[in-house]
Amino acid sequence: MKLNFTKMHGTGNDYVYVNGFTHELENMSELAIKVSDRHFAIGSDGLIVIAPSKVADVRMIMYNADGSRGKMCGNGIRCVAKYAYDHKLTDKEIMKIETDSGIKDIQVFLGEDKKVDSVKVNMGKAILKPADIPMLAQGDSFVSQPIMVNGQEHIVTAVSMGNPHMVIFTTGIDDLNLDEIGPYFENQELFPEKVNTEFVEVIDKNNFKMRVYERGTGETMSCGTGTCAVTVAAVLNGLAKYGEEINIHIRGGILKDCYEKDGTVFMTGTAVSVFDGEMEI
Repeated sequence: MKLNFTKMHGTGNDYVYVNGFTHELENMSELAIKVSDRHFAIGSDGLIVIAPSKVADVRMIMYNADGSRGKMCGNGIRCVAKYAYDHKLTDKEIMKIETDSGIKDIQVFLGEDKKVDSVKVNMGKAILKPADIPMLAQGDSFVSQPIMVNGQEHIVTAVSMGNPHMVIFTTGIDDLNLDEIGPYFENQELFPEKVNTEFVEVIDKNNFKMRVYERGTGETMSCGTGTCAVTVAAVLNGLAKYGEEINIHIRGGILKDCYEKDGTVFMTGTAVSVFDGEMEI
């Protein structure tokens, strides 16, 4: 069987995208592992299928590179919006996309070629209650609290944006060996479903630098839900203000995020098609 696909990325967070309107796929978990291999296949952070939806314009079905199911991906959903508009699955510049963490409201911005250039996503409300993240801790939030990872204490703020994150404000993040230390954070015992970890340096009140170790994938160039979690954590720690857009500098570029007083988070960034291809599966 031949698989037609499009390779796309949002600030370097790259996935293989498949049109679920024309492809009926089985064993998507196994397929995600296969196509994600950067040496023997296409190479990506995972697989995303754009499928029909009964409750939105399209549905996003996401798998990580290790075959695990993902509920939401901020960079991925921007590319889903671009794919849906550019491939005429919808003609709406304001659309709804169904994900495993709910329906997301999307606005696309067109370039001179009338194709989608950038996308603004209403990422929904940040989840702060540990039980809902999920996290094995008491209380209504977990902000600037100490936890132990591999025998060392770290000050952590926990946030869910449809998937769990722990944000650590620190210095010298360029010198961190995330391949070595990342698994200790991913598998920290307080997070029963594992956790994405953001290591963040403060540049100023409007600019933050971030590296991310994603559960099921490892270090990636970017993580959209991760930059949103950093934005929320920055406000909760008094490093940024509600309602003000801030720049999160990741390895793949810059995302512009805003945390509103009602708890809603908005994210704006690019979506890029790299190439179309065909693979025997």
